[in-house]
Amino acid sequence: MLKLRIFPQVTSILKRTMSTQEPDVLFESVSNAGIITLNRPKALNSLNTSMVTKLLPQLQEMENSKTLVIIKGAGDKAFCAGGDVKMAIDKVEGPIFFHTEYNVNYLIGKYKIPYIAFLNGITMGGGLGLSVHGRYRVATEKTMIAMPETKIGLFPDVGGSYFLPRLPVNLGLYLGLTGDRLKGKDVVKAGIATHFVSSKRLYELEKLLLRCTSDVEVDNLLNKFNEPPEEFSLAPNIKHINYCFAASTVEEIIERLEKVKNDWSVKTIETLHQMCPGSLKITMRALQRGAQLDLPQCLKMEYRLACRATENHDFPEGVRALLIDKDNKPQWQHKTLADVDEDYVEEYFKRLPQERELQFFDAKL
Repeated sequence: MLKLRIFPQVTSILKRTMSTQEPDVLFESVSNAGIITLNRPKALNSLNTSMVTKLLPQLQEMENSKTLVIIKGAGDKAFCAGGDVKMAIDKVEGPIFFHTEYNVNYLIGKYKIPYIAFLNGITMGGGLGLSVHGRYRVATEKTMIAMPETKIGLFPDVGGSYFLPRLPVNLGLYLGLTGDRLKGKDVVKAGIATHFVSSKRLYELEKLLLRCTSDVEVDNLLNKFNEPPEEFSLAPNIKHINYCFAASTVEEIIERLEKVKNDWSVKTIETLHQMCPGSLKITMRALQRGAQLDLPQCLKMEYRLACRATENHDFPEGVRALLIDKDNKPQWQHKTLADVDEDYVEEYFKRLPQERELQFFDAKL
């Protein structure tokens, strides 16, 4: 089995987390299936370096020894509320975390056996990275998804530049820039989940999945449990989303929204003005480029952006204002979109020194 080249600093991080009694991620083997449970319910199962470092070799091993993998979150509030961004803003620990997390996303994207994520509860940021690249994503009435990174001075990562531009009717650009939330059956309508199953039936579904011996059986069983969709809650404004978010710049998106003049467009403009101006422009550029790239290329691009985010002002400042001091008054580097120039945006996308570029665990040496 191929091993990830682990940064030396990871060892000390793991030692710190392993001293706690309850494991932060659980791995079970039941007949032909592997079951993974993200086990930080009090933290809404948000990901840290310890968790992603354990996930990578276990997922590799399961791919070679099992016929399917189920991943779920402990408790009933969240599948995974994202990455632990208070840790991710650290200039040393942040890049280590992103490096391992993106390797996990990459592995899920090319997984050979059925990979089934139960998105029961809050699923944001890193939680989508652990699910949306896999073959099956099961939403319930408790599911709430969002990519809210522009609010904290970051950008939709974990392969967001790959999956968001591939959603229908410019929905991905809308979700990526505004951080808007989708719930329940809307998550299937948007193309993020593949199936909708009532949360009270998840236990039964899991037990029956464990008996499946082929990909066809898994597919048939999920289709049997799947409930028909309802009208998309964004349906009344889909044509506006498609038109406004087809624009080539954030400024032009806002101009188009101003022309729509309804409650939704007014609220959307207000939301965009609350986001980090630099993040909006970086996100727009990343999604435009990601539409032409494959998942590994997107993750390599995002890794450059993430490393630069830890070194710059906006990401640490956004986390401070929203999650640490909670004054909700971030002082962004740029006050307006007009202040964010082309050089600033392009600087984020430049290649890192070769030894700092994202390396995948199975890269040929």
